[in-house]
Amino acid sequence: MKKFIYAGLSSIVLATTLAGCGGTSNGGSNGKVVELKKGDKVEIEFWYGLGGKLGDQMKEKIEAFNKSQDKVVVKGVQQADYDETYKKLQAAVASGKTPALILTTTDTGKIMAKKKILTELTPYIDVKDDYETKDIIETFLKDGQFEDKQFTLPAYGTTQLMYYRKDALKEAGLTEDIFKDWTKFEAAAKKLTKKSGNKVERYGWSPMWGADNLMDMAFSNGGKVIDESGKKVMINSKEWVEAWSIIDRGINKDKTMKINSGGQGWEYWYKTIDEVMQGKSAGYIGSSGDQGDLDFKILAAAEQPGFNGKKGAPVASSQQLAIPSKAEAKQKAAAFEFIKFFEKAENTADWSMNTGYIAVRSSAKDDAKFKAYAKKHPQILKPIEQAEHASSLFIDPTGGKIQDAIKKAADKMEIEGKSAKEVLDEAQKEAQAALDNSAK
Repeated sequence: MKKFIYAGLSSIVLATTLAGCGGTSNGGSNGKVVELKKGDKVEIEFWYGLGGKLGDQMKEKIEAFNKSQDKVVVKGVQQADYDETYKKLQAAVASGKTPALILTTTDTGKIMAKKKILTELTPYIDVKDDYETKDIIETFLKDGQFEDKQFTLPAYGTTQLMYYRKDALKEAGLTEDIFKDWTKFEAAAKKLTKKSGNKVERYGWSPMWGADNLMDMAFSNGGKVIDESGKKVMINSKEWVEAWSIIDRGINKDKTMKINSGGQGWEYWYKTIDEVMQGKSAGYIGSSGDQGDLDFKILAAAEQPGFNGKKGAPVASSQQLAIPSKAEAKQKAAAFEFIKFFEKAENTADWSMNTGYIAVRSSAKDDAKFKAYAKKHPQILKPIEQAEHASSLFIDPTGGKIQDAIKKAADKMEIEGKSAKEVLDEAQKEAQAALDNSAK
């Protein structure tokens, strides 16, 4: 199981180290897109930091692409993870010999675009009659944009969903209608909780440890991290406090919710899932990428709630395909051919069915195989539907200091038991100072 809900500060810091290694960011020689001609045979390297099931799926897609045409041969170079990919890319950019294609994260992609490490893809999109962006999920398309230009294109996406035990809802006399509004859900969590004296036998819900769920809730309530001017941090606004207070009350006052924290790696994540599967919790908030590991005879999935009758707006983020600017012109053209293939509706649908991650095109829902799969596995539709009205990933202008302040606030509330208002007030002061310093 792999999670990349929010890409992490390590990639931001690492990508920033590439600042002095850029090249031109045009589409080819002198800004012109070079197209492959009959008889061309171009071999390119594609670097991707995927392992396990995702790595196997990528190998299959590369093999299928190579068999589908005779102009391009993609040589997949598997990395241990995203950090290793970028450490090696740093050396490659410095030497002037890079791969033609990489798999990157949303935040790192934007930073590399700013530093002119990536090829601008807008010219390729404009000249290709067989490539359309209109049905790419808007949030994912925007993930790849910098200064109104397209520098990366989405490979697949993820968002966090509500996974719940069907038997727990039935026993409590509840329906999926409880997931339409966080206020209604808070009341439902009390009904889903089972206690014997002071002992909790089953928690009504398990939010996932960390700031991600809490930020999703704030965004769904109309909250913003920074105001329109870009100068004021808004994380202690009414919208944020109201949203976080639901989890605060659930964990610290009503004891209807439980957080699993700490441990090695993803230990807390697996423990949360295990407790739901064992009936110790009625449900949890987790990645769309969890779907390949869950038993949907027991569980079902729902979109995250909204507030005040509006749909939720949790973050949906995506991994992006990018072409380094120092690749040769024909290699760039070859790399774009693979991007086109990977993003075809039938291919992004197949990726979603086999991994649980989100197809990047809305038209994937019309693919015959996907439709048949969705009839038997309706949970596969939930992340796509949620992504269509999702919030974009917050890109921290301070290099991670605002995110750090939010993360510390989440821990103080979820683990130390401090109130939502107290921790957000403290976080706002810290984040505001960081923003002010970054502007100097």
